[in-house]
Amino acid sequence: MTPLAILVAALVVVVGGVLAFRLHPFLILIAAAFVVAALTPVDAARPVGPGQRVAEGFGKTALDIGIVIAMASILGSCLSAAGGDRRIVAAIQRCVGERHTPLALLLAGFVLGIPMFAETVFYLLLPLARAAWERTGRGYLVCVLAIVAGATMTHSLVPPTPGPLFVADALGVDIATMSGVGLVVGIIAAFGGYAYARWADGRWPLEPARSAAATRASATAAGSGPPLWAALLPILLPLVLISLESLSRSTADAIPASALAAVRILGDKNVALSLAALVSIVLLAACGAGMPAVRGSIAEAVTEAGNIILVIAAGGALGVTLREAGLGQVSTGLAAAAGLGLIPLAWLLTAVIRMAQGSATVAMITAAGVMAPILLDGTPAVHPVYVAIAIGCGSKVGMWMNDSGFWVISRMSGMSEVQTLRTASVMVAVEGTIGLIATLCLAVAWPLR
Repeated sequence: MTPLAILVAALVVVVGGVLAFRLHPFLILIAAAFVVAALTPVDAARPVGPGQRVAEGFGKTALDIGIVIAMASILGSCLSAAGGDRRIVAAIQRCVGERHTPLALLLAGFVLGIPMFAETVFYLLLPLARAAWERTGRGYLVCVLAIVAGATMTHSLVPPTPGPLFVADALGVDIATMSGVGLVVGIIAAFGGYAYARWADGRWPLEPARSAAATRASATAAGSGPPLWAALLPILLPLVLISLESLSRSTADAIPASALAAVRILGDKNVALSLAALVSIVLLAACGAGMPAVRGSIAEAVTEAGNIILVIAAGGALGVTLREAGLGQVSTGLAAAAGLGLIPLAWLLTAVIRMAQGSATVAMITAAGVMAPILLDGTPAVHPVYVAIAIGCGSKVGMWMNDSGFWVISRMSGMSEVQTLRTASVMVAVEGTIGLIATLCLAVAWPLR
């Protein structure tokens, strides 16, 4: 083990985070991986140089998550272009009533945060918060915060968004389990954030500032979209297929061989997300979009996915080099000795990294790289899914000016930096803390052993 390698790698990540506006996260993570690999002695049984070790870790991570992230990005892009997201929002509004628009925005953000990136959800739903204020003259802040409260939790806890997908893969948690526990903890934390949002709205009422960006978003939000069942199909299809595949493992003897083979094929995460992406493309075409519009939505999604895959694969390379450096051997006894303490440890580690470098996803990737050897090489007394969920909750703590999401919320909603810090930043920290408590309670009541 080379403690110097770990220390220098940590400095690379932190210093790179401070320079986040000048350095891309990919460069930060890949540089840290090269540092660890270069300072780790070569294993005589496997004489592989630093460059090849980093490349192998990068390639393995891309192999595990590349197709899923690309297909999830296409799904979200085509669903939004078809107007399916707006149909879901309208349906939720009808269910809870116009008087409860903030609650509708919370639930809409929570649902749309599964297939779409959190910032995209915020762009989409913000015009509804503005429209609600124009009708009533109150409640603008609680509507804005409700969007953030819902979208931010599924963004960090429920695959196939990149952060939870990577963490689940790194810690050996199947997607069905990660999704189920993530949804339970996420809804508890989201309602905790919603309670804070209502309190903050009464203490610091806010009026929107009309901007060109908001006007464009309002125009984008117009339109009816496809039927509700069609809008929900791309979201529910992969969750159902993957869950059935996971269930088939414990009920294989009761399922005919031909049906079991079909479930295993269709329930593979790559196949399930590819089918969902195909459904979203067909949905977009069925809504009247021409081939140029369909091609444009796919191209935009693939470009965005490529950027994310590079960052996550670099984080995977860092995790692999940390493990080869001997981090797992150093912490062999920690997994068994810490017990439930691994959950707050993972949460705190992620929170510190998030505060240092700004990105919730990068914080989750880095924390998973550190925690994976502890869980995989040791004998943890807690199921890895709870550590994975704790990492997601920890990534909610510490949203401030070095985070691009902070500026999206601030500028789009019309809040100053101070207003954003005392409302949105505090709210997501509250959500992360409530999520940690809920995770600990679940780990005790439902150990999954």
